[in-house]
Amino acid sequence: MDTENNSSQQQNRGALYIVGIGPGALEHMTAKAIAAIVASPVIVGYSTYLDLIRELITKKTVIGTGMTQEVKRCTAAIDEAARGQKVCVVSSGDPGVYAMAGLVLELIKERQDAGVYPWSDPAARPIIEVVPGVPALCAAAAALGAPLMHDFAAISLSDRLTPWDLIERRLNAAASADFVIVIYNPKSKGRPSHINKARDILLKHKKGETPAGIVKGAARADETITITTVSEMLNHEIDMQTTIIIGNSQSYTHGGWIITPRGYKLDKPGKATGSGQN
Repeated sequence: MDTENNSSQQQNRGALYIVGIGPGALEHMTAKAIAAIVASPVIVGYSTYLDLIRELITKKTVIGTGMTQEVKRCTAAIDEAARGQKVCVVSSGDPGVYAMAGLVLELIKERQDAGVYPWSDPAARPIIEVVPGVPALCAAAAALGAPLMHDFAAISLSDRLTPWDLIERRLNAAASADFVIVIYNPKSKGRPSHINKARDILLKHKKGETPAGIVKGAARADETITITTVSEMLNHEIDMQTTIIIGNSQSYTHGGWIITPRGYKLDKPGKATGSGQN
């Protein structure tokens, strides 16, 4: 009898996949991400990102919400999985980089603590898996060449969830420590001046000629790539679909690329020495 109950429980067990779709095109998605989406009858996500994978989600139950409704859609996904459904929550880029993985796991913990989901037995709760994807910083870096070859920091300029004074402190700290800096969410209609303030902070610690790469729609059909400098970066189009990479003191441009040296010593043409790990 116990064996039959366990078998039934496993058959009715839901699954919740938190999937990164990268830039959105199938060619930039992992095989595992595609498999998770295909295997899930219920797909949950921000409507704009769902449009990127429309060919994969026909004939499925699709729960799409707009911007600022993250808690609503993640809660819906967890509830569907708790009822035994296989559910896929999609995020652009990587789900653990400014995306939905953290929120989903926080909501699960909150509901377990409140007794909403009595999942003390791990075998009784849905399967939960985070499936990585290509983050915007990697897609943008590839478009620019090799700007992230040394230590870097990623900082979002959105103050919807993080106080602006904390963002400023992080910008100052990263710039003063000579990190390469990746800027997410640089500009929107609601906060058009944040990127100006950020640029001013960067100039306190970095030379004006430091390379700056501006990539809009990284690895998408409408991708645009601009290589400029910190002092000139505000003369170019920047919006919410833009990722900006600011070099460190050793970064330079050559042949249409931004290159940040790792530290290898080039003693002869085509021959390098160094102790850096691959």
